[in-house]
Amino acid sequence: MTTVPLAARFTAPRGPLFFPVTAYGPGGEVDLDVYRAHVRQGVEAGAAAVFACCGTGEFHALTPEEFQLCVRAAVEETAGRVPVVAGAGYGTALAVRYARLAEEAGADGLLAMPPYLVVAGEEGLLRHYREVAASTALPVIVYQRDNAVFSPRAVVELARTDGVVGLKDGLGDLDLMQRIVSAVRTGVPGDFLYFNGLPTAEQTQLAYRGLGVTLYSSAVFCFVPEIALAFHEALRTGDDTTAHRLLDGFYRPFTELRAQGRGYAVALVKAGVRLRGLDVGEVRPPLHEPAGDHVKRLAEVIERGRALLEEEAP
Repeated sequence: MTTVPLAARFTAPRGPLFFPVTAYGPGGEVDLDVYRAHVRQGVEAGAAAVFACCGTGEFHALTPEEFQLCVRAAVEETAGRVPVVAGAGYGTALAVRYARLAEEAGADGLLAMPPYLVVAGEEGLLRHYREVAASTALPVIVYQRDNAVFSPRAVVELARTDGVVGLKDGLGDLDLMQRIVSAVRTGVPGDFLYFNGLPTAEQTQLAYRGLGVTLYSSAVFCFVPEIALAFHEALRTGDDTTAHRLLDGFYRPFTELRAQGRGYAVALVKAGVRLRGLDVGEVRPPLHEPAGDHVKRLAEVIERGRALLEEEAP
């Protein structure tokens, strides 16, 4: 585990945040060799961090033993070049178990996902994340979405909690996010990390940038890192012309295709990785594979996006 604070390692990231898919073999078992190759390719392509076994990595479908094997493999493949953040979730007892497994595997931080099934009040949610943070030395990023949505007051309390270093927003309520950022800025000294965690976050990142949220997850980086890197560089340099070209010609068509099926935020990404030549296998149930015509359209969207990069090149 790195001794450099996680917040410092996310300052001015040189590339997108990489959320690798989890590779499965023909029999549905975890394929660590292919997973290692996928992680290695992402780091070599320019990822700023690896978020292992999170949403895109099918955290929900992994056993604790598989989870730890994948996190350890990601840690070994990154070899300290970039931080590795591992998912943790379900009820408090299991979330604590996953946090400790991730720490044992050498992760640099945790992405704490919403509790399983129940819709809890803020008092219970705060207790949940405090217990997770207290169970490990790893810094914790709380994932706001679905049944874990916070008021600005509650995020201030999270930011005051030892071990909680950031908030990843998968809700998309910009008014709420602005009030959260303002409340934490005025109520808690020091740095607090914010991430745009919406599916295909590039689609909304221009708006999040206006709130001062510069970090975002990039599932697209899994299968077209060159496009994700070009978009990230356009944001970093203020080149909105290039950002708009990629949004109009690639990201919007991809997002519209993703909306054609439930679970496509994962399944379509995995299909994209296979299209680019790495056999990471299919998704595990209860997710399902994309329809054949959707995979064909995905290939066309990918080619259009790559063509846009060639048009831009001198």
